[in-house]
Amino acid sequence: MRKFVPLAAGLASVALLSGCGAGKSLDRARPDEFAVARQAPLVIPPDFALVPPQPGAARPQDTAANAQTLDALFGGTAARSPAEAGVLSEAGPSAADPGIRSSAGDPGTTVIDKGSTTRDIVAAPEGDGQDARATTN
Repeated sequence: MRKFVPLAAGLASVALLSGCGAGKSLDRARPDEFAVARQAPLVIPPDFALVPPQPGAARPQDTAANAQTLDALFGGTAARSPAEAGVLSEAGPSAADPGIRSSAGDPGTTVIDKGSTTRDIVAAPEGDGQDARATTN
């Protein structure tokens, strides 16, 4: 019996190792690194419209930080669509206070207390409105 155990273990290991080489998972198609052809380098044509900078002239990239911010946020000075122009003409853009954002949270700002009903409506969880009921007083 003692001679049979090493023989069985050897046969089992040969059977297990023979299964490793026959699988399709190790025989997949790989790219051939020697089949890659080199391409010619990109050539940037010269731009003859460029002029050398003038001494003492302002640099084009030296714009105000607040102008760069507006360009990044709103895309620069693009033409307004007809719908946007219509909404702005109805709202009266010239009547807007440019400093309203700095005074909106000011304690001296006059606010109207709309009561707890408005606060409850704003704080209500979002839903599809199927449970909403209208009651008359």
